[in-house]
Amino acid sequence: MRFTKMQGAGNDFVVIEAGSTESQWSPLALAMCSRHHGVGADGLLILQSSSIADFRMRTFDADGTEAEICGNGLRCLAKYVFERGLIDADTEQISLETIAGVRTIKLEKSDGKLTSIQVGMGQPAFNAAEIPVIIERGKKDLFNIKSMVVYPITIDDTKLMLNLVSIGNPHAVYFWEQPVTDFPLARIGPRIENLDMFPNRANFEVARVINPQEIEVRVWERGVGETLACGTGACAVAVAAQLYGFVNHKVDVRLQGGTLKVIWDGSSEVLMNGPAETVFSGTWPDDNCVPV
Repeated sequence: MRFTKMQGAGNDFVVIEAGSTESQWSPLALAMCSRHHGVGADGLLILQSSSIADFRMRTFDADGTEAEICGNGLRCLAKYVFERGLIDADTEQISLETIAGVRTIKLEKSDGKLTSIQVGMGQPAFNAAEIPVIIERGKKDLFNIKSMVVYPITIDDTKLMLNLVSIGNPHAVYFWEQPVTDFPLARIGPRIENLDMFPNRANFEVARVINPQEIEVRVWERGVGETLACGTGACAVAVAAQLYGFVNHKVDVRLQGGTLKVIWDGSSEVLMNGPAETVFSGTWPDDNCVPV
């Protein structure tokens, strides 16, 4: 089985071009994403045929669970189909089917090379059922900030105000006034990910607003752990910060692996720009593949 290793802002993936082929992708993700026994990645991206878009993307986290969508993965697959000649060289826009819906990606090129990839991430959702999150009825300390659910919790002795938003997948954003490098993410992240209030678990971001054009963020990604970047997480942070009036409609989100540029006009879909790079290609042994 041929594969390609790719990364976007340090969020790394194993990409498999499957066409109409099916396999037991979850155990394959567990094996290939292992940092010590496999290729090593945050997730496995499966590029397949689609009847409603140019291509279909399936995303499997390193723990084998399937995710609804992956922002950095969308950019990586866009670069993959361009570099592999799966689209015409002059194509300016492609569509990718995901569990969260069809996403549109704009490609800018110069001298035959990609210079910019902008992903339409869809409209953010704030409804508890759409996130999804189970909110206790009649809870007195529940807040709504311009339609965004803000839910206070205490983990050990740490009090957190979680700003809940979906970018096709669930996110809990916490704004902190200190450098995010000082936050105990390894201790707090898995606790929030697995709270009973999140039936599908949740991604957790701790963010500090530097100025109206810049935010720094660390991410605890559902099914993976701490990652160097998360595209949907960057969008969730930017949306939540804008609802508070912390930032402008264009903001640079600084993550450990790089910077993503997020644009949101407050009503329509979120737009995200960022890097995507091919690392290497290889062959996964046939005896390690898991056919249906």
